[in-house]
Amino acid sequence: MLKIQMFSSATKVKGQGVGSAYTELIDLLRKKLSGKLEISINKFSRSDISHYHTIDPLFFLTTFFPGRGRKIGYVHFLPETLEGSLKLPWLIKKIVYRYVIAFYRRMDQLVVVNPIFIKDLEKYGIAKEKITYIPNFVSRDVFFPQGTEDKRSIRASLGINQNKFVVLGVGQVQERKGVPDFIELAKKLPEVQFIWVGGFSFGKITDGYEELKRVVDNPPENLIFPGIVDREKMNDYYNIADVFLLPSYNELFPMSILEAFSTGTPVVLRSLELYEVILKGYYLDAKDVSEFELVLRNLANTPELVSKMSRKSLDASNYYSEDNLAKIWYDFYYQQTEMVK
Repeated sequence: MLKIQMFSSATKVKGQGVGSAYTELIDLLRKKLSGKLEISINKFSRSDISHYHTIDPLFFLTTFFPGRGRKIGYVHFLPETLEGSLKLPWLIKKIVYRYVIAFYRRMDQLVVVNPIFIKDLEKYGIAKEKITYIPNFVSRDVFFPQGTEDKRSIRASLGINQNKFVVLGVGQVQERKGVPDFIELAKKLPEVQFIWVGGFSFGKITDGYEELKRVVDNPPENLIFPGIVDREKMNDYYNIADVFLLPSYNELFPMSILEAFSTGTPVVLRSLELYEVILKGYYLDAKDVSEFELVLRNLANTPELVSKMSRKSLDASNYYSEDNLAKIWYDFYYQQTEMVK
């Protein structure tokens, strides 16, 4: 049995995708590979694999201790993907960015959730053979399509008009996520109900905090900000939505997209190369507010298109299945231990 030591503080800050990805992986490994892996979390016992999910300084120090086995780093972000997320003084930003790359370089192997970022890591001097692509996934036990009556009941409990076309956004309220564009679309489509689930997970250092906070506190009549919602309640929000919209400018592989796929909710994304590599054919896209407006109007007026995109979401969900990913992770861990023999 392989001994896997997980190092993570991902769940300490609510409302961020890194925590969701970590929770999903732990649940998957314990459910599917309980007889093959012995998993410990944030302990310092000897292990075959030390899997680092977050880049805490204390975790960095443990990489210098003996008995860590193969050191695996999970790449949830790069310095450039932090732009538009946090507003930091220039010197602090430079130090943080250098530290991020130093942490990644300490790893024996890195795992990326999107193959497009392999070349970006190579630019930082990390060899391609030290990087493995394994996609994110979500559990169908947590995110799944609900029946019509259940959806009506949920809308009623949340105070959402049964006849409204609902557009859902999910993620931290920040510039990088495209929240300003989401707000602008709500203004342009007053007949549509917009909901953005998420909050300021990092408080006032969130990029664009002051301006966004003013809108969150006083939104347009057709825009709701319920704040950070517990993960176990998120399935309800995806199910009452007619469309999931993520106008983000920069991502790796957002968990929210997979969550929407798993519930059969049609997905609309910004036109970005990174999505084409892993999700091509499963979503609709647009370049800017005016194009997003056209796409949403078309969906709102074309029920058959909504049904078609719902089927595509479920097809995507089948591809990123738990059974498939469990085998990929086990094979990856096993191969890593074989490399030190």
